[in-house]
Amino acid sequence: MLAISDAHQDNGADWYEEGLGETRSFHLALVTYGKCVYWVKKEKVILEKGDLLLLPGHVPYYGKSIPTVLHTKYVVNFRAAAEAALPVLQLQEPLKQKLGCYEVIQERLRGILTQWKERPSYFEQMAQALLTEALIYLNQERDRGVIPSEKHRRVESMKQYIQTHYRGRVTKEDLGDVIKTTPNYAATLFKTVTNQTISEYVHNQRMKTAVYMLTESQLTISEIADYLGYNDVSYFHRIFKRSTGSSPSDYLHERSATV
Repeated sequence: MLAISDAHQDNGADWYEEGLGETRSFHLALVTYGKCVYWVKKEKVILEKGDLLLLPGHVPYYGKSIPTVLHTKYVVNFRAAAEAALPVLQLQEPLKQKLGCYEVIQERLRGILTQWKERPSYFEQMAQALLTEALIYLNQERDRGVIPSEKHRRVESMKQYIQTHYRGRVTKEDLGDVIKTTPNYAATLFKTVTNQTISEYVHNQRMKTAVYMLTESQLTISEIADYLGYNDVSYFHRIFKRSTGSSPSDYLHERSATV
């Protein structure tokens, strides 16, 4: 059983914190932009985008921004029951990991932050469920072993290609060409490292843009779907609902206040 005590996002260059918590408490941080530094048991740990740090509560630490370097990160402080079965919750030492499944865990932490801010019905249970998912993905990645930097580099190249071409059709053949390997190897490598298929990643990139356009533009839902490569608006609705848990029209209600 997990109990979240705090969830927030740090923005800017003036962050500073320190902690020495209880034995069954944890501090989890995921850097989403820039770099920051933690001093953990008097050792310097530099975190950059894609790095996750999990600190058991008995480990002394303090953290601060690097001068002139902006950073953003998600932070969740939580407690775990003594019988918690996940291996990472049994660790006695700090865990720093460069995530292959960065986007998957980022989405869960973003969801926790949303629940914590908006506090809808059962927000604590939903936040706990999202945190459990994030920790499971972290455990699964650790079980597969450390991802070599070369694999990280090749997957980042594929991600960059997708982020440029996500409005169109992206195939494993395209990504194989990007990293100069066979299509099947490219697809397998992408799935192994990110815990997402190529198609899932493409849809997620489209949904991020869809959320922005629904709140920050004057385009209709049909026009947004067409812009993002969905000829079938009903299919766009299904993908959006599956990805965000809401319908596109739910976001239109926010438009009048922002557009």
